Amino acid sequence: MTLTTPPEMRDLARLLVAQEAFAGRTSAPVKSASVRVYEKLRRSLIAFSGVASFYSLAFRALVLASSEAPALNAARITADGILHGLAEFEPRTDIGGVQTGEFPVGEEGTILIARLLSLLHIFVGEALTLSLLRDAWPGAAFDDRNSGNGRKS
Repeated sequence: MTLTTPPEMRDLARLLVAQEAFAGRTSAPVKSASVRVYEKLRRSLIAFSGVASFYSLAFRALVLASSEAPALNAARITADGILHGLAEFEPRTDIGGVQTGEFPVGEEGTILIARLLSLLHIFVGEALTLSLLRDAWPGAAFDDRNSGNGRKS
C-alpha cells in the first residue's frame, strides 16, 4: 500500500517553494528554493521539538518521498537534520500559481517538503503546523486554501 500526499500539502509545499524561488531572485548564487524551504522548516521545528524529533520526522519524510520520487534515494539527512543531495533537484516552479495534481519531473524537493508537511500535520495538527509555518515565514498568508479543512486559520 502506497500512501499519497494529500493535495493540500502538495499545494502548500509548492506555495512555499514558489515563495522562496521568488525571494531568492538575486545575482548572487544561492541554494535552491526547495533547500531553503527545508532549512527554514528545520530551524523552526528544531526550535520547537529538538534535533532528534526533527531528524526522525525528516528521515521518515525522505523515505516516503523516495517511494514517489526514486531520485531522492541519493539524498541523505545527517543526525543534526541537515539535508545533503537535494540541491540538484531544483523544481520548475510556476510562481504565478500553484497547481494541483501530480508532481512533474524535477519536483523532487517539493515532494519531500510536501511529505514533511504532511507528517507534521498528522503529528501536531493543523493549528500548530500553521503556527510553525507562520514563524518560519512571517507575513505569509496561510489560509483555508492551504489547510484543507475549509476554515480560515
